[in-house]
Amino acid sequence: MTSHSRNTSSIAYLLLCFFITSATAHSFIRQFTDGDLNTNLQQEVGAEPIRNLDVGHYLQENKEISSRDYKVSASNAVKGLRDRPPSSYSLKMESFNILLKSTYTEKYASRPFSVGGYNWTLVVFPNGNKKDGGSGYLSLYVAIDNSTLVAAQQEIYADLRFYIFNKNERKYFTIQDTDVWKFSVFKTMWGFSQVLSIDTFKDPINGYLYDGDHCEFGVDVTIPSLYEKSELFTVTENFQNPRFTWTIRGFSTLLKDTYLSDVFTIGGRSWNIQVNPSGRATGEGKALSMYLNLNVNEIFRPYEKIYVRAKFRVLNQRNLNNVERPLDIWYNGPGYGAEYSWGYPEFISLSDLRDVSKGFVVNDMLMVQVEMEAISSTKYFPS
Repeated sequence: MTSHSRNTSSIAYLLLCFFITSATAHSFIRQFTDGDLNTNLQQEVGAEPIRNLDVGHYLQENKEISSRDYKVSASNAVKGLRDRPPSSYSLKMESFNILLKSTYTEKYASRPFSVGGYNWTLVVFPNGNKKDGGSGYLSLYVAIDNSTLVAAQQEIYADLRFYIFNKNERKYFTIQDTDVWKFSVFKTMWGFSQVLSIDTFKDPINGYLYDGDHCEFGVDVTIPSLYEKSELFTVTENFQNPRFTWTIRGFSTLLKDTYLSDVFTIGGRSWNIQVNPSGRATGEGKALSMYLNLNVNEIFRPYEKIYVRAKFRVLNQRNLNNVERPLDIWYNGPGYGAEYSWGYPEFISLSDLRDVSKGFVVNDMLMVQVEMEAISSTKYFPS
Protein backbone atom coordinates (compact mmCIF):
# COMPACT_ATOMS: atom_id res chain seq x y z
CA MET A 1 0.00 0.00 0.00
CA THR A 2 1.27 3.36 -0.94
CA SER A 3 1.79 6.16 1.56
CA HIS A 4 -1.11 8.08 0.03
CA SER A 5 -3.47 5.13 0.54
CA ARG A 6 -2.43 4.71 4.16
CA ASN A 7 -3.12 8.39 4.87
CA THR A 8 -6.53 8.20 3.23
CA SER A 9 -7.48 5.17 5.37
CA SER A 10 -6.34 6.90 8.56
CA ILE A 11 -8.42 9.98 7.82
CA ALA A 12 -11.49 7.88 7.07
CA TYR A 13 -11.04 5.98 10.37
CA LEU A 14 -10.77 9.21 12.36
CA LEU A 15 -13.90 10.64 10.70
CA LEU A 16 -15.81 7.45 11.57
CA CYS A 17 -14.76 7.69 15.27
CA PHE A 18 -15.72 11.33 15.44
CA PHE A 19 -19.16 10.61 14.00
CA ILE A 20 -19.83 7.81 16.50
CA THR A 21 -18.62 9.92 19.44
CA SER A 22 -20.75 12.91 18.39
CA ALA A 23 -23.89 10.81 18.09
CA THR A 24 -23.30 9.27 21.51
CA ALA A 25 -22.62 12.65 23.09
CA HIS A 26 -25.73 14.13 21.48
CA SER A 27 -27.85 11.31 22.91
CA PHE A 28 -26.24 11.66 26.36
CA ILE A 29 -26.77 15.41 26.50
CA ARG A 30 -30.40 15.13 25.45
CA GLN A 31 -31.18 12.69 28.22
CA PHE A 32 -30.37 15.34 30.85
CA THR A 33 -31.72 18.43 29.14
CA ASP A 34 -35.15 17.22 28.08
CA GLY A 35 -38.13 18.81 29.75
CA ASP A 36 -39.23 15.27 30.62
CA LEU A 37 -36.41 14.85 33.14
CA ASN A 38 -38.64 15.55 36.15
CA THR A 39 -41.37 13.25 34.82
CA ASN A 40 -38.95 10.44 34.16
CA LEU A 41 -37.52 10.67 37.66
CA GLN A 42 -41.00 10.78 39.18
CA GLN A 43 -41.94 7.61 37.34
CA GLU A 44 -38.79 5.88 38.51
CA VAL A 45 -38.49 6.92 42.16
CA GLY A 46 -41.83 8.59 43.03
CA ALA A 47 -42.73 12.27 42.64
CA GLU A 48 -40.81 14.69 44.81
CA PRO A 49 -40.64 18.43 44.11
CA ILE A 50 -37.29 20.14 43.67
CA ARG A 51 -36.82 22.24 46.81
CA ASN A 52 -36.52 26.00 46.43
CA LEU A 53 -33.81 26.83 48.93
CA ASP A 54 -34.79 30.51 48.90
CA VAL A 55 -38.32 30.00 50.30
CA GLY A 56 -39.00 32.01 53.48
CA HIS A 57 -38.38 30.52 56.91
CA TYR A 58 -42.04 29.93 57.61
CA LEU A 59 -42.19 27.34 54.79
CA GLN A 60 -39.10 25.44 55.83
CA GLU A 61 -39.58 21.85 56.90
CA ASN A 62 -39.89 21.54 60.66
CA LYS A 63 -38.49 18.35 62.11
CA GLU A 64 -40.50 18.67 65.32
CA ILE A 65 -44.05 19.27 64.07
CA SER A 66 -46.37 17.82 66.70
CA SER A 67 -49.67 18.38 68.41
CA ARG A 68 -50.46 18.01 72.10
CA ASP A 69 -53.91 16.70 71.19
CA TYR A 70 -52.33 13.61 69.69
CA LYS A 71 -49.22 13.27 71.84
CA VAL A 72 -50.54 14.14 75.30
CA SER A 73 -54.25 13.89 76.05
CA ALA A 74 -57.45 14.37 74.11
CA SER A 75 -58.89 16.08 77.18
CA ASN A 76 -56.60 19.04 76.42
CA ALA A 77 -58.59 19.77 73.28
CA VAL A 78 -61.81 21.75 73.55
CA LYS A 79 -64.22 21.52 70.62
CA GLY A 80 -67.46 23.35 69.89
CA LEU A 81 -69.51 25.50 67.52
CA ARG A 82 -69.68 29.29 67.44
CA ASP A 83 -71.25 31.98 65.27
CA ARG A 84 -68.40 34.46 65.14
CA PRO A 85 -65.85 33.93 62.33
CA PRO A 86 -62.07 33.81 62.92
CA SER A 87 -60.35 37.05 63.80
CA SER A 88 -56.75 36.44 62.68
CA TYR A 89 -57.01 34.75 59.28
CA SER A 90 -59.49 33.02 56.97
CA LEU A 91 -58.60 30.58 54.21
CA LYS A 92 -61.39 29.78 51.73
CA MET A 93 -60.98 27.09 49.11
CA GLU A 94 -63.10 26.31 46.06
CA SER A 95 -61.19 23.26 44.80
CA PHE A 96 -60.41 21.30 47.92
CA ASN A 97 -61.14 17.88 46.40
CA ILE A 98 -58.21 18.36 44.05
CA LEU A 99 -55.92 18.58 47.08
CA LEU A 100 -57.61 15.57 48.68
CA LYS A 101 -57.01 13.48 45.57
CA SER A 102 -53.49 14.79 44.91
CA THR A 103 -50.76 12.25 45.52
CA TYR A 104 -48.06 14.86 45.84
CA THR A 105 -49.72 17.65 47.85
CA GLU A 106 -48.79 17.06 51.45
CA LYS A 107 -49.93 20.43 52.76
CA TYR A 108 -51.19 23.86 51.82
CA ALA A 109 -49.67 26.92 53.53
CA SER A 110 -51.40 30.29 53.45
CA ARG A 111 -49.59 33.53 52.84
CA PRO A 112 -48.11 35.09 56.02
CA PHE A 113 -50.34 37.22 58.22
CA SER A 114 -49.28 39.44 61.12
CA VAL A 115 -50.32 39.11 64.76
CA GLY A 116 -48.49 40.77 67.63
CA GLY A 117 -45.63 41.88 65.43
CA TYR A 118 -44.89 38.35 64.19
CA ASN A 119 -45.65 36.67 60.88
CA TRP A 120 -47.71 33.48 60.95
CA THR A 121 -48.91 30.96 58.40
CA LEU A 122 -52.00 28.74 58.50
CA VAL A 123 -51.05 25.24 57.34
CA VAL A 124 -53.62 22.66 56.18
CA PHE A 125 -52.80 18.98 55.69
CA PRO A 126 -55.69 17.77 53.46
CA ASN A 127 -54.92 14.10 54.07
CA GLY A 128 -53.47 14.49 57.53
CA ASN A 129 -49.98 15.03 58.86
CA LYS A 130 -48.76 11.46 58.83
CA LYS A 131 -45.59 12.42 60.72
CA ASP A 132 -47.79 13.51 63.62
CA GLY A 133 -50.25 10.61 63.79
CA GLY A 134 -52.74 12.38 61.55
CA SER A 135 -53.39 9.65 58.99
CA GLY A 136 -57.07 9.59 58.11
CA TYR A 137 -57.67 13.05 59.58
CA LEU A 138 -57.64 16.66 58.51
CA SER A 139 -54.69 18.38 60.26
CA LEU A 140 -54.42 22.11 61.02
CA TYR A 141 -51.35 24.00 62.22
CA VAL A 142 -49.92 27.48 62.61
CA ALA A 143 -46.29 28.22 61.83
CA ILE A 144 -44.32 31.28 62.90
CA ASP A 145 -41.81 32.91 60.60
CA ASN A 146 -38.73 32.58 62.79
CA SER A 147 -37.05 35.47 61.00
CA THR A 148 -39.46 37.71 62.92
CA LEU A 149 -38.15 36.39 66.24
CA VAL A 150 -35.80 38.99 67.67
CA ALA A 151 -33.36 36.63 69.35
CA ALA A 152 -32.46 32.99 68.84
CA GLN A 153 -33.55 32.10 72.37
CA GLN A 154 -36.80 34.07 72.25
CA GLU A 155 -39.97 32.16 73.07
CA ILE A 156 -43.44 33.30 72.04
CA TYR A 157 -46.50 31.96 73.85
CA ALA A 158 -49.73 31.96 71.88
CA ASP A 159 -53.31 30.77 72.26
CA LEU A 160 -54.57 29.10 69.09
CA ARG A 161 -58.15 28.47 68.03
CA PHE A 162 -58.75 26.75 64.68
CA TYR A 163 -61.96 27.00 62.64
CA ILE A 164 -63.80 25.00 59.99
CA PHE A 165 -67.01 26.47 58.62
CA ASN A 166 -70.09 24.24 58.75
CA LYS A 167 -72.67 25.36 56.21
CA ASN A 168 -75.43 23.16 57.68
CA GLU A 169 -75.19 24.87 61.05
CA ARG A 170 -74.14 28.25 59.66
CA LYS A 171 -71.52 28.16 62.40
CA TYR A 172 -67.82 27.47 62.80
CA PHE A 173 -66.54 24.23 64.25
CA THR A 174 -63.69 25.21 66.58
CA ILE A 175 -60.90 23.37 68.31
CA GLN A 176 -58.40 24.79 70.78
CA ASP A 177 -56.04 23.63 73.50
CA THR A 178 -56.49 24.38 77.17
CA ASP A 179 -52.84 25.43 77.38
CA VAL A 180 -50.79 28.00 75.48
CA TRP A 181 -48.35 26.95 72.76
CA LYS A 182 -44.65 27.82 72.98
CA PHE A 183 -43.06 28.89 69.68
CA SER A 184 -39.32 29.32 69.19
CA VAL A 185 -36.69 28.88 66.50
CA PHE A 186 -36.53 25.25 67.59
CA LYS A 187 -40.30 24.78 67.47
CA THR A 188 -41.93 26.89 64.79
CA MET A 189 -45.16 24.96 64.19
CA TRP A 190 -47.98 23.84 66.47
CA GLY A 191 -51.48 22.55 65.88
CA PHE A 192 -53.79 19.55 65.82
CA SER A 193 -53.07 16.44 63.80
CA GLN A 194 -56.57 15.01 64.29
CA VAL A 195 -59.10 17.81 63.82
CA LEU A 196 -61.77 15.91 61.87
CA SER A 197 -61.68 12.54 60.17
CA ILE A 198 -61.33 12.83 56.40
CA ASP A 199 -64.52 10.79 55.92
CA THR A 200 -66.46 13.18 58.15
CA PHE A 201 -65.02 16.24 56.47
CA LYS A 202 -65.54 15.24 52.83
CA ASP A 203 -69.08 13.86 53.25
CA PRO A 204 -71.34 16.69 51.97
CA ILE A 205 -74.07 15.63 54.40
CA ASN A 206 -71.95 16.96 57.29
CA GLY A 207 -71.70 20.47 55.84
CA TYR A 208 -67.93 21.01 55.90
CA LEU A 209 -67.37 20.46 52.17
CA TYR A 210 -70.26 22.23 50.44
CA ASP A 211 -71.39 23.58 47.08
CA GLY A 212 -69.45 20.84 45.39
CA ASP A 213 -65.92 21.65 46.46
CA HIS A 214 -65.95 24.66 48.82
CA CYS A 215 -64.66 24.90 52.37
CA GLU A 216 -63.32 27.49 54.79
CA PHE A 217 -60.64 27.29 57.47
CA GLY A 218 -59.52 29.92 59.92
CA VAL A 219 -57.46 30.62 62.98
CA ASP A 220 -57.25 32.99 65.92
CA VAL A 221 -53.72 33.65 67.14
CA THR A 222 -53.69 35.45 70.47
CA ILE A 223 -50.49 36.41 72.25
CA PRO A 224 -51.46 36.81 75.90
CA SER A 225 -49.50 39.32 77.93
CA LEU A 226 -48.59 38.66 81.55
CA TYR A 227 -50.73 40.45 84.10
CA GLU A 228 -49.42 43.62 85.68
CA LYS A 229 -52.02 43.92 88.42
CA SER A 230 -53.33 41.24 90.75
CA GLU A 231 -55.06 40.63 94.05
CA LEU A 232 -54.84 38.04 96.79
CA PHE A 233 -58.09 37.09 98.51
CA THR A 234 -57.79 35.38 101.91
CA VAL A 235 -60.40 34.24 104.45
CA THR A 236 -59.42 33.97 108.12
CA GLU A 237 -61.51 31.62 110.27
CA ASN A 238 -59.76 31.53 113.64
CA PHE A 239 -59.70 34.63 115.83
CA GLN A 240 -58.20 35.07 119.28
CA ASN A 241 -61.31 36.86 120.56
CA PRO A 242 -64.13 36.09 118.12
CA ARG A 243 -67.04 37.35 120.28
CA PHE A 244 -68.27 40.80 121.18
CA THR A 245 -71.10 41.19 123.70
CA TRP A 246 -73.01 44.44 124.15
CA THR A 247 -74.98 44.99 127.34
CA ILE A 248 -77.75 47.55 126.85
CA ARG A 249 -79.03 48.96 130.15
CA GLY A 250 -82.32 50.77 130.65
CA PHE A 251 -83.77 49.10 127.60
CA SER A 252 -87.32 50.27 128.30
CA THR A 253 -86.14 53.89 128.37
CA LEU A 254 -84.55 53.87 124.91
CA LEU A 255 -86.38 56.47 122.83
CA LYS A 256 -84.16 57.00 119.79
CA ASP A 257 -84.63 55.08 116.59
CA THR A 258 -81.04 53.80 116.32
CA TYR A 259 -78.30 52.91 118.81
CA LEU A 260 -74.73 51.83 118.09
CA SER A 261 -72.38 49.81 120.27
CA ASP A 262 -68.84 50.84 121.02
CA VAL A 263 -66.37 50.12 118.24
CA PHE A 264 -64.76 46.68 118.45
CA THR A 265 -62.07 45.10 116.29
CA ILE A 266 -62.05 41.53 115.01
CA GLY A 267 -60.16 40.23 112.00
CA GLY A 268 -58.32 43.50 111.48
CA ARG A 269 -61.57 45.42 110.88
CA SER A 270 -63.63 47.73 113.07
CA TRP A 271 -67.32 47.00 113.67
CA ASN A 272 -70.45 48.22 115.46
CA ILE A 273 -73.64 46.44 116.42
CA GLN A 274 -76.72 48.49 115.59
CA VAL A 275 -80.09 47.99 117.28
CA ASN A 276 -83.42 49.64 116.57
CA PRO A 277 -85.45 49.14 119.79
CA SER A 278 -88.79 49.76 118.11
CA GLY A 279 -87.84 48.09 114.86
CA ARG A 280 -87.40 49.42 111.35
CA ALA A 281 -88.59 48.49 107.87
CA THR A 282 -90.73 45.33 108.13
CA GLY A 283 -90.01 45.08 111.87
CA GLU A 284 -91.19 48.57 112.76
CA GLY A 285 -93.46 48.51 115.84
CA LYS A 286 -93.34 44.74 116.24
CA ALA A 287 -89.73 43.50 116.48
CA LEU A 288 -86.22 44.47 117.50
CA SER A 289 -84.06 45.13 114.44
CA MET A 290 -80.36 44.29 114.69
CA TYR A 291 -77.46 44.79 112.26
CA LEU A 292 -73.72 44.30 112.06
CA ASN A 293 -72.11 47.45 110.70
CA LEU A 294 -68.68 47.85 109.26
CA ASN A 295 -67.50 50.97 111.06
CA VAL A 296 -67.81 54.13 108.98
CA ASN A 297 -64.15 54.95 109.59
CA GLU A 298 -63.06 51.78 107.80
CA ILE A 299 -61.42 52.68 104.50
CA PHE A 300 -62.49 50.68 101.47
CA ARG A 301 -60.33 50.44 98.41
CA PRO A 302 -62.30 50.96 95.21
CA TYR A 303 -64.22 47.78 94.38
CA GLU A 304 -63.00 46.01 97.51
CA LYS A 305 -65.24 43.33 99.00
CA ILE A 306 -65.22 41.83 102.51
CA TYR A 307 -66.79 38.47 103.17
CA VAL A 308 -68.18 37.80 106.66
CA ARG A 309 -69.67 34.70 108.22
CA ALA A 310 -70.94 35.16 111.79
CA LYS A 311 -73.55 34.27 114.40
CA PHE A 312 -75.86 37.06 115.65
CA ARG A 313 -77.53 36.53 119.04
CA VAL A 314 -79.88 37.98 121.61
CA LEU A 315 -78.71 36.25 124.79
CA ASN A 316 -81.08 34.60 127.19
CA GLN A 317 -80.14 35.61 130.73
CA ARG A 318 -81.99 32.73 132.39
CA ASN A 319 -79.81 30.09 130.69
CA LEU A 320 -82.56 29.22 128.28
CA ASN A 321 -82.24 29.19 124.53
CA ASN A 322 -80.65 32.21 122.88
CA VAL A 323 -82.18 33.67 119.75
CA GLU A 324 -79.51 33.13 117.11
CA ARG A 325 -79.42 33.99 113.42
CA PRO A 326 -76.61 33.44 110.90
CA LEU A 327 -74.85 36.06 108.85
CA ASP A 328 -73.27 35.07 105.54
CA ILE A 329 -72.71 38.34 103.75
CA TRP A 330 -70.49 40.62 101.68
CA TYR A 331 -69.62 44.20 102.55
CA ASN A 332 -68.94 46.06 99.33
CA GLY A 333 -66.79 49.10 98.67
CA PRO A 334 -67.96 52.23 96.84
CA GLY A 335 -67.47 50.68 93.42
CA TYR A 336 -70.21 48.15 94.22
CA GLY A 337 -72.67 50.43 95.99
CA ALA A 338 -71.09 50.73 99.45
CA GLU A 339 -72.93 48.19 101.64
CA TYR A 340 -71.79 48.87 105.21
CA SER A 341 -74.63 47.29 107.19
CA TRP A 342 -76.25 43.85 107.20
CA GLY A 343 -78.71 42.27 109.58
CA TYR A 344 -82.37 41.50 110.36
CA PRO A 345 -85.26 43.99 110.55
CA GLU A 346 -87.23 41.36 112.53
CA PHE A 347 -84.69 39.78 114.83
CA ILE A 348 -86.88 39.10 117.89
CA SER A 349 -90.45 40.16 118.59
CA LEU A 350 -91.09 43.02 120.99
CA SER A 351 -93.64 40.86 122.81
CA ASP A 352 -90.92 38.31 123.69
CA LEU A 353 -88.66 41.08 124.92
CA ARG A 354 -91.39 42.55 127.14
CA ASP A 355 -92.26 39.15 128.63
CA VAL A 356 -89.97 38.98 131.66
CA SER A 357 -90.51 35.24 131.96
CA LYS A 358 -88.80 34.72 128.61
CA GLY A 359 -85.50 35.85 130.11
CA PHE A 360 -84.29 38.17 127.34
CA VAL A 361 -84.66 41.41 129.27
CA VAL A 362 -83.73 41.10 132.93
CA ASN A 363 -83.51 44.10 135.24
CA ASP A 364 -84.25 46.23 132.17
CA MET A 365 -81.03 44.97 130.60
CA LEU A 366 -80.69 43.45 127.12
CA MET A 367 -77.59 41.54 126.02
CA VAL A 368 -76.73 41.07 122.32
CA GLN A 369 -73.72 39.35 120.84
CA VAL A 370 -71.90 38.69 117.57
CA GLU A 371 -69.48 35.80 117.07
CA MET A 372 -67.24 36.13 114.02
CA GLU A 373 -66.49 32.88 112.21
CA ALA A 374 -64.82 34.11 109.02
CA ILE A 375 -63.61 37.45 107.67
CA SER A 376 -61.87 38.00 104.38
CA SER A 377 -59.05 40.33 103.45
CA THR A 378 -57.69 41.31 100.06
CA LYS A 379 -54.24 42.48 99.10
CA TYR A 380 -53.73 44.37 95.84
CA PHE A 381 -50.53 44.40 93.78
CA PRO A 382 -49.22 46.94 93.15
CA SER A 383 -50.70 48.37 96.33
